[in-house]
Amino acid sequence: MRSIRRPLVALATMVALLGIQAIADPTGLLALVGWSGAAPRFDGLWSIAPYAISVPVLLGLLWWVTVRAGDRYWTLVPGIVLAVMLAHAAACFVMTWDPAIATWAAAYVTAKAVPAALVVAAFARWFGGPSDRSRGEAGAVWLPAALFAAVAPLLSGLWWTSTVYAPGVPAARPDRGLVSVVLAMALIAGATALVLPWMRRRVPGVLGGWLAALVAGGLLGVVQALLALLIDGFRGDLWPLMSAYVAVADGLSFGACVGWIAGVAAVVTDRVRSGRGARAMMLATGAVAVVAVIAVVVTLVTPAPGASAADREDAMPAGFLRADAGVIADGEGNEVLLRGVNVNQLVDFYRPRPDVDDTSPLTEADFAGIAEQGFNVVRLNISWSALEPERGSIDEAYLDAIRDAVDQADAHGLYTVLDMHQDSWWNVGTAEGEQCRLGTDTMWGYDGAPEWATITDGAPRCQFQGRDISPASDRAFQNFYFDTDGVQSALVATWAKLAAEFRDDPSVAGFDLMNEPGFGETAPVTTSHLLGRFYDRAIDAIRAEGARHIVFIEPSILWSGLGFDSGPPPAFTTDRNIVFSPHLYAESITMDRSLGLPPIVSMERQFTLALRAADLYGVPLWSGEYGYWGEDADRVARLERYAELEDEHLLGSAYWVWKQACGDPQGGIVEITDALMREDCATGEPAAPRGDLLEILSRAYPRSAPGVLTSLEADGASIDVTATTDVPGCGLEVWIPGDAEPDVSATGVTELATEEVPGGWLVTGCADGEYMLTTNG
Repeated sequence: MRSIRRPLVALATMVALLGIQAIADPTGLLALVGWSGAAPRFDGLWSIAPYAISVPVLLGLLWWVTVRAGDRYWTLVPGIVLAVMLAHAAACFVMTWDPAIATWAAAYVTAKAVPAALVVAAFARWFGGPSDRSRGEAGAVWLPAALFAAVAPLLSGLWWTSTVYAPGVPAARPDRGLVSVVLAMALIAGATALVLPWMRRRVPGVLGGWLAALVAGGLLGVVQALLALLIDGFRGDLWPLMSAYVAVADGLSFGACVGWIAGVAAVVTDRVRSGRGARAMMLATGAVAVVAVIAVVVTLVTPAPGASAADREDAMPAGFLRADAGVIADGEGNEVLLRGVNVNQLVDFYRPRPDVDDTSPLTEADFAGIAEQGFNVVRLNISWSALEPERGSIDEAYLDAIRDAVDQADAHGLYTVLDMHQDSWWNVGTAEGEQCRLGTDTMWGYDGAPEWATITDGAPRCQFQGRDISPASDRAFQNFYFDTDGVQSALVATWAKLAAEFRDDPSVAGFDLMNEPGFGETAPVTTSHLLGRFYDRAIDAIRAEGARHIVFIEPSILWSGLGFDSGPPPAFTTDRNIVFSPHLYAESITMDRSLGLPPIVSMERQFTLALRAADLYGVPLWSGEYGYWGEDADRVARLERYAELEDEHLLGSAYWVWKQACGDPQGGIVEITDALMREDCATGEPAAPRGDLLEILSRAYPRSAPGVLTSLEADGASIDVTATTDVPGCGLEVWIPGDAEPDVSATGVTELATEEVPGGWLVTGCADGEYMLTTNG
């Protein structure tokens, strides 16, 4: 009876825990196997996989690990973590049929797996009856440890691709280079050899080696986190803890999904040693050496991410902006800094108060005002719901409004980024009379998809800690990612139509495929694999229409909420004319701010992480949104910090937001709207603009520069900029704000000219080699 008592207690505890979590979690995101209130679908395995696949695998593995490792609490805990991770990986595999994304996805349940393991293991020990504390032999150590380490570069999948892995942190990925791979292999082998004797004496068979590999993976993550702390430093934020969590989670999931190699190798090596002695050992050692050599060869021949020169050319028409060698360029040898604002006046918002307008009219005066601040780009927010209110039918009047906006922007020297905007998926709020589950609240709608593309399966339209965690919008995103009823295909087709409309217009800087994509219900299957698949499909459709513009790709809303995210996998597309465009809201609307915590990611660190992610893709960085930073008391100081960092890193961006109406649901019910161009909500008349913010935003900067920029410092009308070019060019154009004609000095610049324009001055010239330009404001 004792042999089944403990596993029965473990199973009963796990079943009870699954039930309690499913009831208590109002979103379905925090539980091991959650329920959001949505009805299951039976037209795709993704909907039932968490129940039909994950639960049986979990319970079956739980029985096995409890029988084999249940006599000791600290062997049963990693056994239960193993069961939870493998169960999640199995469900994700059925969803995607992609083993790489499925096994990497196991890392995402670490925060759920460890507490569950501690609880279930405790009940199993307390109520599972007497234990057998006998010990066995340690058996083989170094051969299984070496083999496990040797296969790491060959089976690395998507592990160790996150921004937490600073340059210099060893990771067993071939694209990280030989030194990194060899160091990581040594750490994996050493950690596994350290744990194997302890674990195998207590847990017999394959499971003992497997659990040793799991724990060794966690130890690898600890070492990587400590090295990352030394490299990235401590800046008063919570990033070292987040970095450590991700590294340990990746290590645990790697051990969980690949550690069976160590377990099998340990058992086989023991049997071979007992039967064939030295000759067998020589053969086994030779096998390890061969695997290690293959891993090193793979490392040496794996190309670094990025595009070749031939790829970057890609028949780009003259006059169009393009992504080139890590910067945005104009095709004439000039680097271009795109600095501007978001314009939300074409968004189809939910209207909280029917009698108050949700947007202000968009007129040519807006574009003239934007240009007078020295900006050279607008991120024009548009709504799928207004563009395609009926499936398959584009609203020509709305398309004309987009065209008019692009033309008016062009008339004032402004590029346009067309942004398919959404917030919490669509513009419908909680239905009248709907009862929200305990822990969630009724909510407004916001903006985004048309009703026909919104498939919620009955999940409640209620919010948990903010608009972006709503069971209804999570399920709508889940259906979008899995292309239920072809809704993703519909948006891809809509992007093709937009691309055809603007394919010959060089004033369109590019297409931003989706604003802050939601995370659905199964990150990273959704936020990495399937988001990347959508981007790839949309890019192909855009190119098929002959549009060669830049495509701006965003990570999921997690980046705006946390300050970092995994994003689409590095090889999600072969197209090289793309720009990575996260929203740099650190210390602003991020989750830490709303919860009153220290910053998860400091403003300074967010630039480092964003640039690190862009480098991983081999593309330029451009922030499509930033700003806000809470109360007026610290907003100016934070914007000044942001401006200094933006100049230091030679980046462009688009501030949120140019103008906001009193009925905009994102602004709430306020006395004066929170935008650069404000509105008095008591009178409906314009209020005084945010001159204090505009003074910082309209500072001097190089709009374009021959070659590449090397340094930039600016404050108001003062600027100090250096650059270098291998090819002589006359594309130097520097914006200087203010009424007074600037006093310009330059070296390496000829044909220097100063022209007065609305709001300031443009300084132009030609340059060759290293050059610099300075003004004193």
